[in-house]
Amino acid sequence: MNVRCIAPLALLLSAGSVSAWAVDHPHPPPAPTPSPARQVIALDAAMRSDLPRETAEFTAHGDRHACEGAALVALLRRAGAMSAEPLRGADLARRVEAVARDGYRVTFSLAELDPSLGNRRVLLADRCDGEVLSATDGPLRLVVPEDARPARSLRQLEPLTVLSP
Repeated sequence: MNVRCIAPLALLLSAGSVSAWAVDHPHPPPAPTPSPARQVIALDAAMRSDLPRETAEFTAHGDRHACEGAALVALLRRAGAMSAEPLRGADLARRVEAVARDGYRVTFSLAELDPSLGNRRVLLADRCDGEVLSATDGPLRLVVPEDARPARSLRQLEPLTVLSP
């Protein structure tokens, strides 16, 4: 494009008759998906009953563990807290907070969990090393196998909360 073509375009943009979005994108911006500011997700057996089972390994306190359970993304989708479509717009700022029985908290952005973006695997484990989790670790444990250390693989998981800004 030569200078004579750019100058009129700059004038149009500065005059406000053509938005910058319209110049770069032939379609209008997507409408934000309405979502509650706070959604609590129960972790009962009925909510998890027929979700696909996955396995993951992680190391905690020098011991390697092989765990199984449902993917966090699958549970979030079942609860309606996360779309099956790639996240966009306001949904990129949403996050899920996990709290342990003793009050320990960790957070994941929905964007880091979205398979089309961060693709971070997080498992809601109910079995590790071939056994149902003990009262010390369960009934559910988060397992984040790709984290460099297991700080977010919390034990004694309470209901999850999905938060919007």
